[in-house]
Amino acid sequence: MMIPLVTKTSDFEELREQPGFLVLIDKPADWSSFDICKKIRGITGIKKVGHGGTLDPFATGLMTIGVGRGTKELTRITARDKRYRAVIRFGYATDSFDITGKTTDERSGFSLTPRGIEEKLHAFVGEIEQLPPMFSAKKVRGKRLYASARKGLEVERAPVPVHVYSAVIIKWSEPELTVDFHVSKGTYIRALAHDLGQALKVPAVLAALRRTHIGDYALEEALTLEEFDSLWKRQAAG
Repeated sequence: MMIPLVTKTSDFEELREQPGFLVLIDKPADWSSFDICKKIRGITGIKKVGHGGTLDPFATGLMTIGVGRGTKELTRITARDKRYRAVIRFGYATDSFDITGKTTDERSGFSLTPRGIEEKLHAFVGEIEQLPPMFSAKKVRGKRLYASARKGLEVERAPVPVHVYSAVIIKWSEPELTVDFHVSKGTYIRALAHDLGQALKVPAVLAALRRTHIGDYALEEALTLEEFDSLWKRQAAG
């Protein structure tokens, strides 16, 4: 059975009658992935809702949400490659590797050039071994890393092989670097930002993150929560 995909351009007149569907959502900032699923559950009244890949609360962009039988498609979607637009800020580091964490290092008076940055960034393209951040949902010995991190604990963890297909500099406006990343499942952009800073010997954090693609699904096709709510209500009105 074909599971419908709901996008800005799709036209499903009887969406509410479907046993399940997928919907592309543009996640706003300050919402967790759980919050998005809860909101969709509230709009539709359907209890079975899941997502095909989490986004940190401060991040924005594309999420694939499965509703009803659509949740059965999520394992396949989770395995797809992802594309992100990231803003990396140099001059300080945090315990979470992004701007939401506690500052662990600060530095001023550094000198970076686009050429020097590109040389170091290029070294991350290809298959690499990435150490998962402590502030992540990855499990080690049955426990989420972030649970230990919140207690101030550092857990020994093994590097994970990931693939960075491309890393293209879009803009350099000191102290911020904008990069488009194309990566495999399980790649932490926060860790790439942190590791790039270490390679350049300048502390760095992920200042902003927007997911633009999941496989061949594009952000341009995604609905906002308000748009999906409106679509659902229109169909209810007949």
